[in-house]
Amino acid sequence: MATTTARMFETRNDLAEDVRQKLVELLNARLADSFDLYSQLKQAHWNVKGSDFIQLHELYDEIAESVLGFVDEIAERATALGGLALGTARMAAEASTLEEYPLDAVAGTETVQVIASRLATYGAAVREAIDTAAELGDLDTSDLFTDVSRAIDKHLWFVEAHLQS
Repeated sequence: MATTTARMFETRNDLAEDVRQKLVELLNARLADSFDLYSQLKQAHWNVKGSDFIQLHELYDEIAESVLGFVDEIAERATALGGLALGTARMAAEASTLEEYPLDAVAGTETVQVIASRLATYGAAVREAIDTAAELGDLDTSDLFTDVSRAIDKHLWFVEAHLQS
């Protein structure tokens, strides 16, 4: 993953600049993953095939909409801390820690496996970010990641239910 130390802007936020810099890097790392996860959910949404098409098509779109909200919240937190949000598609592609979506995953069960894997990987990274932000003394950012984590766990449950009986 590429890390970019971008310019910090002046702010009256009481967190030390070096702490804010670390938080912005953390937020940008999860921003890249969030944007990538969003695009992978849309890839699955557009291309899923099979008898569960409509269920999965609608489920992936609902989750993608939720993740897109995280993209905005994470980017705005980075800028609120005086940082620069690194949020273009190219930036996300370069910095994402998620595996690429396999183009041959179109059958319902295949898409469920891929999306469940991506949600689990993303969820683990977000849980790590909760702890890192708390260790840096920023409970607001930690709380933001807690909200994201809670939602991702619910989305993972909904997706994995298609594999369980």
